[in-house]
Amino acid sequence: MTTIQSVDQPDQLSVEQSAIDGIRVVTVCGEIDHTVKDVLSEALLPPDTATGTRTVIDLGGVTFMDSSGISVLIGAYQTLSDAQGWLRIAGAQESVLRVLQIVGMDALIDCYPGVPDALRA
Repeated sequence: MTTIQSVDQPDQLSVEQSAIDGIRVVTVCGEIDHTVKDVLSEALLPPDTATGTRTVIDLGGVTFMDSSGISVLIGAYQTLSDAQGWLRIAGAQESVLRVLQIVGMDALIDCYPGVPDALRA
């Protein structure tokens, strides 16, 4: 695993990017709300010229997510799909997974119990 970028906002959000077998893994810890949506959105977007970018977002460390997080995930999914790539969600805690299920996000973006599962799919 190679660290590409790390963004920390103490007491709010930590985002780390790495690559495993050519797949971007964005590991998020903390709370996802309107105050951090831009940081998360930037972390999920592929480089300007990248096509076919494959991304797994690891939500295992996320303790709270509001509609801002849903909007960021939808935007990232659309951007990556338009560029012939994909987005997968991994490791969401029960409370976050429930939010994803309530809004139907799990029907749009594949959700997996952990990063290894998302990488193998």
